[in-house]
Amino acid sequence: MSPVKPLRADAQRNRDQLVDTARAVFAEFGTQAPLDEIARRAGIGNATLYRHFPTRDDLLVAVYAEEVEALCAMGRQRAEPADPVDELFDWLAAFVRHVAEKGDLARSLEPSARRSELHEAWHTAMVETVVRLVEQAQYAGRLRADVDPVDLLVLAAGMATAEPARVKRMLQIARRGAALS
Repeated sequence: MSPVKPLRADAQRNRDQLVDTARAVFAEFGTQAPLDEIARRAGIGNATLYRHFPTRDDLLVAVYAEEVEALCAMGRQRAEPADPVDELFDWLAAFVRHVAEKGDLARSLEPSARRSELHEAWHTAMVETVVRLVEQAQYAGRLRADVDPVDLLVLAAGMATAEPARVKRMLQIARRGAALS
């Protein structure tokens, strides 16, 4: 297998511009927004769009992958929290917002073996993030030892359709049940 050549600086700028613009257009019109509109708003020709992203799914994957990476990076940046329980539940609140706002993006990918692999990789990254946050809180003696990180993710994902005020209350209830002090 040959190594992947890095993109030239101008090509990377075009790709980044397309992903950023696609994120905004998908948020505005949904994932079936015309790709021509994305290219037009990005100020880039259709040929360039299709050179970077031959299919709609390729563009959706690029947008969603950046969203997942940003969410997981938020959890990694919390390596030395002042209060690990606060950090855990702040991240869970961000996870709920992510699922509520970006769930359609993930679900819009066409079913395929590639989709399954990508979803597995994204799921693994989020599980690793919540595991790290839970373990930090448990190690600090601030979270019950029987709290399962995946249970927290499932609980939080289930909150994604609720109104923000209800999500806040549900996370407070979960926190009171999981925290030691």
